[in-house]
Amino acid sequence: MGLMESGGASPFPQTSTPQSGIVNDIPIEQRKRKICVYCGSSAGKKPEHMEAARQLAKVMAENDIGLVYGGGTVGLMGEIARSLVSLSGPDAVHGIIPEPLVRYERDPTYTSSVVNGTKNLAIPEESVFGKTTIVPDMHTRKKMMAQEVASGGPGSGFIALPGGFGTMEELLEICTWNQLGIQSKGICVLNINGFYDGLLEWIKKSVEEGFIRPGNEDILVSAATPADAVKALAEYKVSESVLKLKWGNE
Repeated sequence: MGLMESGGASPFPQTSTPQSGIVNDIPIEQRKRKICVYCGSSAGKKPEHMEAARQLAKVMAENDIGLVYGGGTVGLMGEIARSLVSLSGPDAVHGIIPEPLVRYERDPTYTSSVVNGTKNLAIPEESVFGKTTIVPDMHTRKKMMAQEVASGGPGSGFIALPGGFGTMEELLEICTWNQLGIQSKGICVLNINGFYDGLLEWIKKSVEEGFIRPGNEDILVSAATPADAVKALAEYKVSESVLKLKWGNE
């Protein structure tokens, strides 16, 4: 199937990674900030994780920042989307989810609408979770999330809340894209209760052992609070050690 979105059956307009300062004739400094949040479709066992999702939504609302996320309505995914919609309205949130995950990453208690042409798939209510785009596969999901962040204003980037394999895969792939020069937006882990200490130690060890270039450990930064994570993206500097490769519209 093609791309489908809540509110209609028209495809979501894809954008290429911007190489100039203009997208849709809007100067980069005038564009709205976009933050892609990678996080679990589970709530985790500690209440601090769900609270971090709510607090991150609060900070984003206070700074008029749009959310791009994986489109689920359960766990940390659902909490940050629902929280930001309640504060900033549905236009502030865009969920992008592969068709096979629609029935899995969803709360069975919510009321949903059905979009024509989506094989009777139930789409989350836009008034509760924001806009939802259904894509055919994981690769399209990740590419579209990155493209939307790339078209955002200064301070746009990626924040990882706690999560499992999927969250880690998304996080490390976007770090690799930064290292290869495919994208240059900031990447930050919100290190709740030391959740990402092991990952940060692995990066340090990889530099010491010669598997990551010195300087590239700063591709991924960390913060202890949502406010500090958003600030870290605003102050993010691309490492001088990243590869300056030429890419197309990845």
